[in-house]
Amino acid sequence: MNNEKQIGYDIIGDVHGYADKLEGLLRKMDYELIDGAWQHAERKAIFVGDLIDRGPRQLDSVMIAKRMVEGGHAYIVMGNHEFNAIAYATPHPNKRHDFLRTHRGKTGGKNRKQHKKFLRAVGKNSDRHKEFIAWFKTIPLWLDLGELRIIHACWNLKAIEGLKSKLGPNNTVTDELMVTMSTKDHQDYLDLEILIKGPEIEMPEGLSYEDKDGIERRKARYAWWNDKAKNMEEAAVISPDFKFKKNRSKSELSEYTIGEGDRRPYTDAVPLFFGHYWCSDKSLKIRSDYAICVDYSAGKGGPLKAYRWNGESKFDPTVDLVSFP
Repeated sequence: MNNEKQIGYDIIGDVHGYADKLEGLLRKMDYELIDGAWQHAERKAIFVGDLIDRGPRQLDSVMIAKRMVEGGHAYIVMGNHEFNAIAYATPHPNKRHDFLRTHRGKTGGKNRKQHKKFLRAVGKNSDRHKEFIAWFKTIPLWLDLGELRIIHACWNLKAIEGLKSKLGPNNTVTDELMVTMSTKDHQDYLDLEILIKGPEIEMPEGLSYEDKDGIERRKARYAWWNDKAKNMEEAAVISPDFKFKKNRSKSELSEYTIGEGDRRPYTDAVPLFFGHYWCSDKSLKIRSDYAICVDYSAGKGGPLKAYRWNGESKFDPTVDLVSFP
């Protein structure tokens, strides 16, 4: 099946190993499984990354996307989990018996815990594992299709320009960049963090909160899509169900203004799609005139969602995302 009659794109949120939700969503959008690949006569899917970790069908999630991309029925951008998988499997050139994403110590334990479902499913160092890592390396960090853009976490022109000349074909990682992007405080690392994890802002002294995994956080994700955020309460992406320490509250952040030099909202009049931010119909929806998040926490019990883009240059706030279940 070709895409000569293509009239739109379906931008799909973070799958995180939930292939059942992905199959259900594709069926709901009238994609058909033909010759082993899901496809649509008039549309093409776009994955925002994070196919792996967390869910029960790791291999199927990767294979569905891989076959669609290789068959010309989908695009994909790299998520932080794909990057982490590459780094976890890549020997460190300067640390004997270790890897770019360390396997050692307390940090190594945390890395293993996050990645264990994928490793168990694929078989560490198996031929299939090597095949998937090789494919992950072919995934671009971002897509600019002219009429729309896609990135995993944040479209930041400064970070993009910092990496662009160093990347491989189609904005892909190289072996050399994998090392510098895995080296804390290196500029390549800092640029990558913004693109696939998003920028953060420091909490005021004494303020911290506990996230969904019970980890104490003294930084918050920055709402870079919000061009109206003037104080830290408006700019900090903190779920209402997160617990602040020592009987403090998020409302205290309203006392701290955001300086003009720290505000870098997305203001381009080009529709931008991203994932990563664990949205929820009940507590957090991320949408502006030109930027929209399609990640609705499929990896933590939420639905898998997709935005059906049909050429519009500005988002209609009344349009709902397609959801499964």
